[in-house]
Amino acid sequence: MDWKWVPGFGAVLLILLSHMTSALEVPLDLPQPPTITLQSPKDYIFDPRENIVIHCEAKGKPNPSFSWTRNGTHFDVEKDSKVLMKPGSGTLVIDISGEKAEAYEGTYQCTAHNDHGTAVSNNIVIRQSRSPLWSKERNEAITVQMGVSLVLQCRPPAGLPPPVIFWMDNNFQRLPLDQRVSQALNGDLYFSNVLPEDTRSDYICYARFPHTQTIQQKQPISVTVLNNSPEGERRPGFMTPLGATSTKMVLRGETLELECIAEGLPTPEISWKKNGGELPSSRMSFRNFKKTLKISDVNEADAGDYHCTATNNLGTAHHIIKVIVKAAPFWVSAPRNLILAPNETGILTCRVNGEPKPKISWFVNGVPIENAPEDRSRKVEDDTVILNNVQSGSSAVYQCNASNEFGYLMANAFVNVLAEPPRVLTPPNRVYQVITNSPALLHCSTFGSPIPTITWFKDSQTSIKNGDPYVIHENGTLEINVAQPLNSGKYTCIATNNLGIKENHVFLEVKEPTRILRQPEYKVVQRGMSAVFECKVKHDPSLIPTMTWLKDNGELPDHERFVVDTDSLTIKDVTGDDEGTYTCIMNTTLDQDSASAMLTVVEKPDPPTDLELTDQTERSVQLTWIPGDEHNSPTQNFLIQYEDLLHQPGVWLNLTEVAGTSTTAQLNLSPYVYYSFRVLAQNHVGCSQPSQPSRQYRTNPAAPDENPSNVHGEGTEPGNLVISWTPLTGFQSNGPGLEYRVQWRQKGTSEDWSTESVANVSQLVVLGTPTFVPYEIKVQAFNDYGNGPDPEVVTGYSGEDVPSSAPDSVQVMVHNSTLAEVHWEPVPSPSVRGKLQGYKIYYRRERGLHETEAATDQEEQVLTFSGNRSEGRLPGLQPYSLYNLFIRVLNNKGEGPPSPSKTFETPEGVPGPPSSLNVINQGLDSLTVVWGPPVNNNGRLAGYTLKYQPVNNSNELGPVKVMTFQANETTITLSNLNSSMLYKFYLSAKTIKGSGPIITREAFTVMDTTVPNRQVDIATQGWFIGLMCAIALLILVLLIVCFIKRNKGGKYPVKEKEDAHQDPEIQPMKEDDGTFGEYSDTEDHKPLKGSRTPSNGTVRRDESDDSLVDYGEGGDGQFNEDGSFIGQYSGKKEKDTHEGNESSEAPSPVNAMNSFV
Repeated sequence: MDWKWVPGFGAVLLILLSHMTSALEVPLDLPQPPTITLQSPKDYIFDPRENIVIHCEAKGKPNPSFSWTRNGTHFDVEKDSKVLMKPGSGTLVIDISGEKAEAYEGTYQCTAHNDHGTAVSNNIVIRQSRSPLWSKERNEAITVQMGVSLVLQCRPPAGLPPPVIFWMDNNFQRLPLDQRVSQALNGDLYFSNVLPEDTRSDYICYARFPHTQTIQQKQPISVTVLNNSPEGERRPGFMTPLGATSTKMVLRGETLELECIAEGLPTPEISWKKNGGELPSSRMSFRNFKKTLKISDVNEADAGDYHCTATNNLGTAHHIIKVIVKAAPFWVSAPRNLILAPNETGILTCRVNGEPKPKISWFVNGVPIENAPEDRSRKVEDDTVILNNVQSGSSAVYQCNASNEFGYLMANAFVNVLAEPPRVLTPPNRVYQVITNSPALLHCSTFGSPIPTITWFKDSQTSIKNGDPYVIHENGTLEINVAQPLNSGKYTCIATNNLGIKENHVFLEVKEPTRILRQPEYKVVQRGMSAVFECKVKHDPSLIPTMTWLKDNGELPDHERFVVDTDSLTIKDVTGDDEGTYTCIMNTTLDQDSASAMLTVVEKPDPPTDLELTDQTERSVQLTWIPGDEHNSPTQNFLIQYEDLLHQPGVWLNLTEVAGTSTTAQLNLSPYVYYSFRVLAQNHVGCSQPSQPSRQYRTNPAAPDENPSNVHGEGTEPGNLVISWTPLTGFQSNGPGLEYRVQWRQKGTSEDWSTESVANVSQLVVLGTPTFVPYEIKVQAFNDYGNGPDPEVVTGYSGEDVPSSAPDSVQVMVHNSTLAEVHWEPVPSPSVRGKLQGYKIYYRRERGLHETEAATDQEEQVLTFSGNRSEGRLPGLQPYSLYNLFIRVLNNKGEGPPSPSKTFETPEGVPGPPSSLNVINQGLDSLTVVWGPPVNNNGRLAGYTLKYQPVNNSNELGPVKVMTFQANETTITLSNLNSSMLYKFYLSAKTIKGSGPIITREAFTVMDTTVPNRQVDIATQGWFIGLMCAIALLILVLLIVCFIKRNKGGKYPVKEKEDAHQDPEIQPMKEDDGTFGEYSDTEDHKPLKGSRTPSNGTVRRDESDDSLVDYGEGGDGQFNEDGSFIGQYSGKKEKDTHEGNESSEAPSPVNAMNSFV
């Protein structure tokens, strides 16, 4: 058919296409023809037990009215009391109770009509479902020879819809189907070859009818399979379909099922292929043991020749199924509603396809278009209707009907002629929220006739054009392909046509994406322990997040062991059922992120099972087992244990280990053992429970394989030799009657071996042996079945006796006052009479050498020198003393006689510390120092050295004064001292060898209290008044500076400044006891404050200013011998310590002031 151009048609082509593609919905408040919104399917099979409901719903303005036709003629609903039309709808409800349902079978069509046109529904064919009974028939019993093929026919009654077929027995058990026995698509039962087990009398075919949910049963079929003349093996042959080729027609979109069932012996296997093409793997499946090929959603490309091949070991058989694909009409482009303004032009297209090609018919308001009133603006071109320069009042509903022999398609499309200014259907001020980098769609759904033009603005200023990053769709939607935070803001869409203008505002918020920062990690957890999965998330703060945990994509088990926290999941007391994949999902209203991790639960393996003994010989056997469940932790090794039921029943001992990949072990055995074996599996978690014991395996007796171990010979008394050994176990005995053959002889002689056999003992005592003589010893095991191997010879010694002689030529060499060296001549070896252990020196201090010291009863001291020695040193001796010593030789039996005594003297040494140091009779400027002599003079006492120095309130030590005294002097009174001053005293004793250790003491002089009112009169002193004025002036200056700083906006931390720069010589008085701050001692090895330090860093010394280091003082504070505390001035003392007679009064304020100057 030639295309004919309508005047002005080309100019409006784009508008027409716009009308066609937009598919605008007309708001229901505007006039419009009817539109069918719901209708029943074309083929409606109803259940006679229920009402018939035929749906027909439509919309329009004004509301449409409904009418029905049945079998092509008007169906008057009001005249049939059994038929009800729902109010406001065309839906029919037919009550068929008590009526013959067949009376309402037929073809129904619904019509919806209003002032602007008429819409019609499809033809709806109404049929009643049927489940007819099986026809009466008598089935003959079937008898066949084994190996032949057999078909049991079902032939169910025709139902509506067709029934589902299956075969069962009298007990309602489905008959088993396999490659040999199968059910065809038509329901028949095929045997490729029969076997004796196919004999039965209850082959029953059942038909289930879906609509009525009823099941019909065929009469049972009896089959007997004989074995007296069985059929031999044969090549395959097809039972269905028959012949070399067959044809199958299928409609496009339906499911194709091709079937090939073959007979033969052995049972043939079926394979499929398509000539000139591949089978559609995504839509294809095999059923019924590959005897059925199923292809879903068939299209034209599925037409062709399909080869099925049956194969067994004797040959093949082939069949070709020619598949023809036809097609009921299907839409290429269905007609769509047109909304036209007056004088506009539009096109309705009805493009369909099918095989054979469908015929297209047009209708207007349900009337064939050729019979409709003439309309000069309408032109029909086969599948197209052109409407040119439409006018108001020409609205109508057009129907397109396309049909061929396999079906039909029918569609309504209205043409609505309207003149309507724009309106925006999208709600105003809608807020759209999207995630960064996601597309954003801002809708501007409009309606108007003519179709409005859409324009977008951002923030009411910037005009948005089509182009990156914006896309304006035909329906007015604005798309931002990749939204960014800068795209957030207010957007305005403006709809315009020749009748008006309308705008609408929407808002876009671009949010941060939700991201999991720390994902859960794979966990391997031992059963009974806890597993923790972390899931830390970042999200937009304006969005409310929801954390969800899943296990294997399902909900977490509802159990208290699963604890969900803000950013973690804890599983307590893990069990094997907890294994799986755990997923944390963080959801917001806009997006989500998820991460998963697996939990593997490991535990000790299950014990092995099924222990079996094979390859049994006299000395070996092979043990095999089946490993138990490893519980996700590979078995590292298997431990084989045995129980000796003869010698140690109930005791399991380790025999050997094998790798975890093994399930067998070759076991080496011993004779004369009643073995029972068990196996334990071990993985990195631990060891399994033992397996069940194997059966008992007994080995025959034999001679011993080994002799006793740890053979020793050693005498316990003079004249004996004790031979001992570790006896063999019952397991090692290899047989009954175990005994030991003990042999011995003196080493280095040619005498014969002495022999004695013993049983059930582990030693033998030989008497009458010489003292400490070497012997050769052998111990051999034997039993009723023979001797053990030749034993090894070991050397032992007979019993020892105490040494018989003492060392000679004892000499003493004194090295110093505390160390002496002793020399002696070793004793002859025979006189040791045993194994030489060494020498013992016994020494004692008899007395001191000082003429005034009386003899004392000192405890004897002993030093032992191991081995064959001839000298030794005696440390720790006391100086200036007389010592006596003697030496004994030592063996395992004891000590020999003493050597002659030897005396020696030690020279003088430095004395010990004085026994006491005390300060008494403290006055204003004097005090008395009293001390006691050393407990140990260590020589002739030469005298004492006393040093003392003042310590002021700033912890500084004054000059040191030194005094020396004779040995008989033990007291001194010191005068011309400062009042209320702390002094430190240092005292040591000396001999001609030097000074001994120093002891110290501290004491105050008495505070001056001769002027009672001096503390009050101080306020009248001129120097005090001047000092106070200076302090006041200084405070005033500081206040002025602080005020200026504050006015300048700064801060002056006076207190901090004062603390940081405080004069180190000025220390505040302690509030608790009125004493002054602490002082430092020269024991810190630092120069005094205010003193000069030479460039080499040393402190100069002279006779009147000795260094205290010379006297060994230092270290932590300690107690003197009289119990008083010796302080150490470290600058950290909390409180000074005063001795008994020292003044405890606080210093006067005058002295306090003196300390500042």
